[in-house]
Amino acid sequence: MTETDTTSLDLTDDVARLTAVLMDFESVSGNEKALADAVETALRAYPHLEVSRDGDSVVARTNLGRTERVILAGHLDTVPLPTVPGSRGTVPSSRDGDVLYGRGATDMKGGVAVQLALAAALTEPTRDITYVFYDHEEVEASLSGLGRLAVSHADWLKADFAILLEPTNGTVEGGCNGTMRFHATTAGRAAHSARAWMGENAIHGAAEILVRLRDHTPATVSVEGLDYRESLNAVRIWGGTAGNVIPDAATVEINYRFAPDKSVDEAEAYVRDLLAGFDLVRTDAAAGARPGLTMPAAASFVAAVGAEPKPKYGWTDVARFSELGIPAVNFGPGDALLAHTDNEHVHAGAIRDCLAALRSWLA
Repeated sequence: MTETDTTSLDLTDDVARLTAVLMDFESVSGNEKALADAVETALRAYPHLEVSRDGDSVVARTNLGRTERVILAGHLDTVPLPTVPGSRGTVPSSRDGDVLYGRGATDMKGGVAVQLALAAALTEPTRDITYVFYDHEEVEASLSGLGRLAVSHADWLKADFAILLEPTNGTVEGGCNGTMRFHATTAGRAAHSARAWMGENAIHGAAEILVRLRDHTPATVSVEGLDYRESLNAVRIWGGTAGNVIPDAATVEINYRFAPDKSVDEAEAYVRDLLAGFDLVRTDAAAGARPGLTMPAAASFVAAVGAEPKPKYGWTDVARFSELGIPAVNFGPGDALLAHTDNEHVHAGAIRDCLAALRSWLA
C-alpha cells in the first residue's frame, strides 16, 4: 500500500478527489484489507448507518422502514498493477486536468467513491439503501466476497433492486451475458516425426474444431427489448511433447458468451451440438442475468437516468443478484473498455455526473 492514512477518507469531499484517495490504496485482489479498514472506519462515523463487516467486505445500510430497499454495490479490489514502464494506470494515482489516471480509475473506484459519498449524504433517502463494498471480484468466482455474503449473510442482501456501479459511461446496462469455458481434446498416436505415418497427429485433429468455430455465426438475441451479442471462440490451444514427436494429444480451450435467455444447461447443449463428435469437458460456467427493467424500481431508475438502456455483454455480479431474485443493472462512471489497461483513467466530471444522477433518484 502507499503511505495513504487509513483514517483519511473524507466522504464529504469532492467525489473526484475521494476517488483519487481510494486509488492511492493498492488493493489488488487479496490485498483489500487496508482499504476495507478505511471504508469501515469512515462509514461508522455516520449514526444513520448500520455497519457490518465480513472479512474484507463492508456493508452499511439505512433502516428507515421505507417500502423499497435498493442495493448499491461495488468491489474494492483491482487487477494487478501494470508492468510496462511509464504506465499511468498504476498506484499512486495521477491527474491531468479533469482526468484521473491509475489502477481502479474505471474498475471501479470511481463507482465506490460515489457509493461512499451517497452513504454519507443521504440521511433520509426515499428508499432504504444497502451499500455493499466487497472483496475478491477480479479473481475466480469461488473467492468472491459477494458470493460469500450471499451464503453467510443472506439477510444483508435482501432488496427489491440492485445497482452495480461498474463502468458504463453513465448509461444503464441491463442484465448481462452468461459465460462458460470448455476443453475440447483430440487424441492421436505418438511417433517419431521422421516416420510420421506411424502415428496420428492430434494437433491436426483439432483443425476441425477451429474450422467449426471460425465458421460459426454468433447470434444476437433480443431479451426484454435489449439485444445481446453472443460470441463463441477458441481462446487457447496446446499440445505436443517435443519438436521431433508426432503429438498424441491436443486441447483447445473455448469460451462461450451466451445471451441471458439461455440457462447454463441450454448453453452447454448448444456448444456440444456444434462440436458433436469431439470430447468436451466443461470447466467453468456462470449464468447470465435478464435485464428486469420492467420491475418498478428498475423502471423508475431508468426513467430518472433518461438515457436509453443498453445490454451488458460481459459477465458481472448482476448475475449474482439475479440468482437471489433481485433485479439488477450496471450503472457507473467511466469507460469499461479502459478497465485493466495500462492507461486506465476516468474523467472527474463523469464521477460527479454519476453521483448527481443517483442522488437525484434517491434523495
